Amino acid sequence: MSELLALPSRRTVLKLGALASVAGLTGCGPNGGTAAAGDGKSVTVVNTGSNSTLVLQQLMQSQNYFGAVDLSAKTQNVSDGSKLIASLLNGSNDITLLSGFGQVLPAIEKGAKLKVVSGSGLLLAHAVYAKSDSIKSAQDLVGKTIGTGPVGALLHQIMVAYLGKNGIKPEQVKFVNIGSSADVFKAISAGKVDAGPSLVDVYDEQDKYGVHAVAELWKELPEYTYQGAYTSDTAISKRRDVLVKTLAAYAKLFRYISSPESKDAYLKAYQKAVPSSDAKEAGSLWNFAQQPGAYAVDLTLDEARLQYMQELNVSQGVQKKVLPFDQVADMSLAADAVKML
Repeated sequence: MSELLALPSRRTVLKLGALASVAGLTGCGPNGGTAAAGDGKSVTVVNTGSNSTLVLQQLMQSQNYFGAVDLSAKTQNVSDGSKLIASLLNGSNDITLLSGFGQVLPAIEKGAKLKVVSGSGLLLAHAVYAKSDSIKSAQDLVGKTIGTGPVGALLHQIMVAYLGKNGIKPEQVKFVNIGSSADVFKAISAGKVDAGPSLVDVYDEQDKYGVHAVAELWKELPEYTYQGAYTSDTAISKRRDVLVKTLAAYAKLFRYISSPESKDAYLKAYQKAVPSSDAKEAGSLWNFAQQPGAYAVDLTLDEARLQYMQELNVSQGVQKKVLPFDQVADMSLAADAVKML
């Protein structure tokens, strides 16, 4: 139940700005190129390390989707979004595919030469859980203690968005920085906080933990984009063909896991990627992947979704203004990748 960051705290925004400056705002590596420059047969991918991400990476390997597009891949997992951005800007990695991208937008505003190039996991894989039977709706959260991560991180941001959509201001609840999705869920089930957001891997075991879902955020906030792919301008310029093939490989993955035929392979991949996992948790995540629109099967990430994410950033003070679509995104790579299919 580890968490992907979608939006940085103000401190992280400053750090991202510093990273952009150190990288010369170009995305160039030490030798002015990107990872594996000149090699059209290999790609270096960097992602964060949630359980769901590790499972998808395992499926990429077991289904040989990179081989299907004549690529070999080296995938690295890091702990947070600032490390993702740093590795793309310094050229040590080519692209990230399975990450929240809210942190990329303020970095671009500060001068980082990056672009969002496709969608990945489109719908939020989170629900708002509570322990007390008296909490049944957003209105019941007024005056309550809400467990999230730090201000600006994914869990805090999606709770602010959910409350705001229901006419509730952040100051009408008490936010407590608990940590990851798993930490928040444990705090809810232990009665240390009244409610909070957590992943859907526990959705089918609510009775076991003595909690209930107050809101299904993939339904409440369908406009919020959970994950996307992004890369540096330099990689787009110098390794476009490789990036297009990489996106095509992931499109194959997204189409596969969105189909009923993927269940057995997904459960096997989950067991291999997360040996200590609960089989029901694996099943819950697979069930979520069957939701229409859960994954970007055609890599589509439209302007409205990016507009929404930027407006959230601005509302929480980590981005000064909404940037033009062409400044933050280049969807031509995704279009070319889909043509390959």
